[in-house]
Amino acid sequence: MRHRPMKDARQISSSFRRLRSPWNGRSVGLSRQLAVRALLFGLAILPGKAAQTSPSPIPQQPQVQEQPYDPRAKIRSTVELVVAPVTVKDSKGNLVDDIRKDEFRIFEDGVEQQLSLFSADAFPLSAVVLLDDDLKPKAAGELQKSLLAIAGAFSESDEVALARFASFFTPVMEFTPDNDRLMAELKRLFSGDESFPDPESTAPHPKAGDQPIPGAPTGPQQSVADKTTKHVDDAIHAAAEALRGRDRERRKVIILVSDGVDARTNTYTYDQTLALLLSSDVSVYAIGTEAALLRRGASPLSRYARATGGDTYFVNNVPALSRAYARVAEEARHQYTLAYVPAGTDRTRNYHSIEVRVRRPGLEVLSRDGYYLVRLP
Repeated sequence: MRHRPMKDARQISSSFRRLRSPWNGRSVGLSRQLAVRALLFGLAILPGKAAQTSPSPIPQQPQVQEQPYDPRAKIRSTVELVVAPVTVKDSKGNLVDDIRKDEFRIFEDGVEQQLSLFSADAFPLSAVVLLDDDLKPKAAGELQKSLLAIAGAFSESDEVALARFASFFTPVMEFTPDNDRLMAELKRLFSGDESFPDPESTAPHPKAGDQPIPGAPTGPQQSVADKTTKHVDDAIHAAAEALRGRDRERRKVIILVSDGVDARTNTYTYDQTLALLLSSDVSVYAIGTEAALLRRGASPLSRYARATGGDTYFVNNVPALSRAYARVAEEARHQYTLAYVPAGTDRTRNYHSIEVRVRRPGLEVLSRDGYYLVRLP
């Protein structure tokens, strides 16, 4: 299959002015969000003119002194536009990269919307790679053997953080665009310097440097009579918190490798965690092993992926794991970007559902379930 070429941050926004990146000091392109704000600001000051194809002549006006910048204009503009990343696949699971704008239909709360912006360009990623620390021996061994393939899935335009979880969420590496550093951290995990716990043990596995999830009970209180004390919901919540402040010009994704087994003692519920994901524009891409293979659609991995516009890959060997890392990164990067100004829906409601369809038959469309008008605290 033909894929669109990857563009780095400079190519994506070459027609715009330059910004300084807040996390590494490098110059990156002006984000699509800012371009959208500029468009919306124009819509705000020229109501009813957005649909015209040719502008009317503008009368000459006396030159006036430029007014001070008003940040509220950006805020008003931003909330008027909804941006929806979308993935389209064929019946064999291959990405479809030739869908035209007029082939998409998008609905909010069941009301069809008019697309204002459309792009098929690739975007760089902000990714948290979240590794299950409490797998059974076979899956744990396969994960360790495949770890080095993770670094190969990312480009120099991406930024990646690394974390582990079981009963506790454990940050391993902060966000970095440095692939060499990512490789070094993965080798450290692989070599045993930051080894995974003995998966045959049923006890919680806190390690030096482990950080309990904010608000979660700690120590013996987390032990339950169930077969696991693993907290998938809490771990995804913590990863989403780490991503919510990343630059909006990047696709924000959690790449979760897990069997999907989840305790009933999570501090955060599925609904609370999903609300944070949707309000922070974070998608979950899950790579399911062992128990997840049996449960598939019923697994929490699948539920999070479907609701956030991500995807799920089920694997049972090392080569499949290695391929899954690359496919997830490619899929997250090569999404269509649809944007619209909401019309005909109740703007007093905070949550709004989204449905995306394509006119071409036989294709699968992956997009998030909805969005929150006001970002959750």
